[in-house]
Parts: sequence; C-alpha cells; structure tokens
Amino acid sequence: MDADFSALDRPEVLRVLFHPRRDDGARAGRPPEAGAGTPRVQDVLVPVGAGIAVGARFHLGGPTHANVLFFHGNGEIAADYDEIGPFYNRIGINFLAVDYRGYGRSTGHPTVAAMMQDCHAVYRFVSAWLAQNGFTGPLILMGRSLGSASAIELAAADAERIAGLIVESGFAFAGPLLQLLGADPGRIGFREESAFRHIEKIGQVKKPVLIIHAEFDHIIPFSDGQALFDACPSPAKTLLKIPGANHNDILAVAPGDYMAAIRRFAAACTT
Repeated sequence: MDADFSALDRPEVLRVLFHPRRDDGARAGRPPEAGAGTPRVQDVLVPVGAGIAVGARFHLGGPTHANVLFFHGNGEIAADYDEIGPFYNRIGINFLAVDYRGYGRSTGHPTVAAMMQDCHAVYRFVSAWLAQNGFTGPLILMGRSLGSASAIELAAADAERIAGLIVESGFAFAGPLLQLLGADPGRIGFREESAFRHIEKIGQVKKPVLIIHAEFDHIIPFSDGQALFDACPSPAKTLLKIPGANHNDILAVAPGDYMAAIRRFAAACTT
C-alpha cells in the first residue's frame, strides 16, 4: 500500500508537527573544534531533491566503529547533539545526526511526505559516504520521537542489509499523537492504515531491535513502545523502560542505563 500523507501535509497540521529552527548558535553552524586525539566532527550537506539539501553532523570516532544514523525529534536540530555525539564515540560508535528540510543548515521546508522521501536519499548517501571514506562498521538506524518514522521506514525498506534498529520514544500510532498536538485526525481525514503504518513496518524487521521508552512519557505513552516491541518479530529484541522519565528527559534521567544499552546493542550488531 502506498503511503498517503496528504491529510498531514496541510498547514494546520504542519504547524504543530514540525518546529524547525536554524543552526544559529555561537559556532554559526560549524562543527565543534576537535583537539589533538579527540574524535573528528564533520558537517555534511546531503542532496535530497532539486536544489534541496539537508544538513548532517557526523561525530566520527573510528573507521571500524558501528555507525548510528540518527533522526531526531521535531523540535531538535543536529547541532543539539554536539555534547552527546562524543559519548557515542567513547563507546565505539560513529554518531551521524541528520536534520530535516528547514532545520539546522538545511534548505527547503519540512513536510511529512518530504521527510519520508528524504530519509531514503539520506540512507543511500550515508551508506555511500561511509564506504568511500573507509568506514567499515555496520550501519544501525536510530530514530527519536518523530524521527522514529524515518528509522522504521528505512528498517522495513532494507530489512536485510541494516545491522539493527533503535527506536527512542517512538510512536506506534499517529492518530493519538495528532490529537494531543491539537489536530483532529477525523476532521482532517487522517487514516492510520494509509500513512506511517509503524506496526506493519516493524513487523518486517528481523534484525536486532532496541526500543527505549520513558515510563511516564506524556506525549507518546509507554504503551506505544510496548506495541512496537510486541509487533516486532526479531529474535534479538530488547525493550528498555526508563523509570520515572518523561518524553524530553529520558537520557538525563538514566544516562548510564541508556548508553550501556546502546553500547551492548552496537557490540552485538558488530560481531
């Protein structure tokens, strides 16, 4: 079934679904400076359409490290992960954070249809870039919140070639999320079965899967994480509940448990 995002790509929905902002920090979009012996950070522009490119920031620790291609939440930009990227490098992971149209250094304007199309272009570009630059480790997909849509889409589309899938605070069903954000799914003609279809897609993923979700997530309830976990047929799947955490403090509440789970997951995908 072809996805239909026409109901979501209406101005009243896009206003609540996307919160783009430019990379206008003190570094003006330049990657953090790396001293001697520290991981390399590289800004990349990924062409996704005619005259359109999305920005990415690659935190590179080593050529044989596992590679995590990361799609962030709707109110974040890749530069927000400048302090987090090095933590991934320290546990043997290259952390590759990618923006959406209109976010960070990207051109264009965000829409759901564009986001879902662009993730395929990003995946092809990153796969080729890693090979061309001598990075030989496995490629793991990761999506946080809204970014779970891109990660799950790619995992289903290339279920045999990816090394694994990590979903943090991901949604299983878009209807309740839209309702919470102030868009009435019935009024706009949104149908769950014709758009994201996360339950169907994750049902095609048999590679290792890690689901991370906050116990008290007030935006995407823990039951969504449980539903994704239950629908996934992978024999190597893990559900990590972060006790006491909410949607936006999941890493801050339990950084040790969070990073340890990702370290173990990446190591399993590398062997």
